[in-house]
Amino acid sequence: MGLRKKNARNPPVLSHEFMVQNHADMVSCVGMFFVLGLMFEGTAEMSIVFLTLQHGVVVPAEELPSGSRTLYHYGVKDLATVFFYMLVAIIIHATIQEYVLDKISKRLQLTKGKQNKLNEAGQLSVFYIVSGIWGMIILTSENCLSDPTLLWRAPPHNMMTFQMKFFYISQLAYWFHSFPELYFQKVRKQDIPGQLIYIGLHLFHIGGAYLLCLNHLGLLLLMLHYAVELLSNVCSLLYFGDERYQKGLSLWPVVFISGRLVTLIVSVVTVGLHLAGSQTRNANALSGNVNVLAAKIAVLSSSCSIQVYITWTLTTVWLQRWLEDASLQAAGRRRRSRAKKSTENGVVIIVIINDN
Repeated sequence: MGLRKKNARNPPVLSHEFMVQNHADMVSCVGMFFVLGLMFEGTAEMSIVFLTLQHGVVVPAEELPSGSRTLYHYGVKDLATVFFYMLVAIIIHATIQEYVLDKISKRLQLTKGKQNKLNEAGQLSVFYIVSGIWGMIILTSENCLSDPTLLWRAPPHNMMTFQMKFFYISQLAYWFHSFPELYFQKVRKQDIPGQLIYIGLHLFHIGGAYLLCLNHLGLLLLMLHYAVELLSNVCSLLYFGDERYQKGLSLWPVVFISGRLVTLIVSVVTVGLHLAGSQTRNANALSGNVNVLAAKIAVLSSSCSIQVYITWTLTTVWLQRWLEDASLQAAGRRRRSRAKKSTENGVVIIVIINDN
């Protein structure tokens, strides 16, 4: 019996192309390993650490006006939960890529560079929409929108509700999943440093708000940040769909600057008033006591630093686009002037410009 010829479309097992094409299936198998662990008594306890939230405490009814309930604080076991939901984020990322974004790219027939930008904008848009809706539900249920003074009147504490902790776990899991996605999405080497800084800043500030027990402030600032970023990615998606929308992107800088200013104002007011009570000398983050001058400076500095970095990055991109547009317009005027002179001399020159 003759050997079957190897299909050229199927890459070798464990090769780079094989890992990229089948990473979602392999990650699904790893995640299923933890789920199947619930079926056996010997491994159920370990699997629960990965699948469910840990460090829960039942608070008696006399300590809460709403009655007895389970609240959560952070701990080492949260790393296992973040790891499992990072696997879930990779699977969801691959599903959106295959069944939505790849089909849109084929229909629009984009170049490789525009296709990568479309994929990034599409993935982030879905994440920002889901996170925005989820975050607004949490802020509404915990009365932060109806009474914003709760952000600075309520003393910081290390206990949080189930939905608040699950939100932060999901946020950390999503941004951690962005590291392996740099490999799976074949990001260019020159783009990796910028992506690492972008991901690292999100992890630093989300993790800082989580560990310093500034959950409501961090959630509100995230909603403001995600709203501005969502508008940016939606504008990019509209631009890829039809370049006539490029003129409408002039509204984006105004919204961007307004969003950054509101974020800075909320940070200064909340941190200044929320921690402006009696300062204590013995800071203890485990008990939620961060009401010290060092904590104030750290929180305000980190909040301002990310705003400055993002603003500087966007300003650089704007300047590059303006220079490119100016050079293209100047080149177009020179071509038209040369064509006009040639026409006057009786010579017709046809210039075909392929923007692709």
